[in-house]
Amino acid sequence: MNSGNVHLGIDLGRLRLANPVLVASGTFGYAREMAGLVDLARLGGILPKTITLNPRIGNPPPRTIETSGGMLNSIGLDNDGIEFFIEHHLPYLATLGTTIIVSIAGKSYQEFVDMAARLDGLPGVHALELNISCPNVSGGVDFGTDPQMCQRVVAGCRAACSTPILAKLTPNVTDITAIARAAEAGGADAISLINTCLGMAINWRRRRPILGNVLGGLSGPAIKPIALRAVYQVARAVRVPLVGIGGIATIDDVMEFFLAGAWAVQIGTANFYNPTVAAQILDALPSALAELGASSVREIVGTLGVRS
Repeated sequence: MNSGNVHLGIDLGRLRLANPVLVASGTFGYAREMAGLVDLARLGGILPKTITLNPRIGNPPPRTIETSGGMLNSIGLDNDGIEFFIEHHLPYLATLGTTIIVSIAGKSYQEFVDMAARLDGLPGVHALELNISCPNVSGGVDFGTDPQMCQRVVAGCRAACSTPILAKLTPNVTDITAIARAAEAGGADAISLINTCLGMAINWRRRRPILGNVLGGLSGPAIKPIALRAVYQVARAVRVPLVGIGGIATIDDVMEFFLAGAWAVQIGTANFYNPTVAAQILDALPSALAELGASSVREIVGTLGVRS
């Protein structure tokens, strides 16, 4: 098949994307930082850094450390709060010509709901991603580890706004399919898998943890097998579309996530060392799809052959 005949557009529930390659929250700032390096309008979507209802100073340093096959971070959702975001960042994001999915995190059910209502209908807000899975803040994963709490917060945000909603889940659970089913039952348009894996690093000579917060989130190539497993399992448990996240850095990674069951992907840690990686993957995607005889992403989603 000629790669020129390949169509890259996909739908995540009610959210239509020009292509399935997005950049993950926390790895692209608020996009200004990358404007001189990347044609932002080419991206399937941008997820700005997670925002909270009120400003947060984040966790004590050190906040990041490189590890074998990835990195640990304990940023702690450092941000200036939702009102600052609306006034200072959203107007710029709205001009970029791509889909903006705003990542929000709340300390409580009511904070999530209030933020969803506040952002609903604002120019430039095409969807919300509920960060119910951050391992670096107190209570950050509560809504992502308990099915009832997950369903309630997703349903509350769904009732508070008409904006498409993605629920971002944590791998730090016994059964991620139970949480995914709860997010679906709550009305999520799509589910993002996965957030970082909880980890730590130690300086044994000083007998001290390296991160100021002791524990942090592991990202990068080291977690890709975990993310693929999560996507594969959840794709068989829910009907809503999935967004794969975790260790994605090449076209091969992207194609593996599609076969496992993801409809789109978010590139995270790779942006730090190769800011143009999303564009490179987009350039390679038509040929990769054509190699499988596919004219669209939807034709290969979840088509992994598994021995019965």
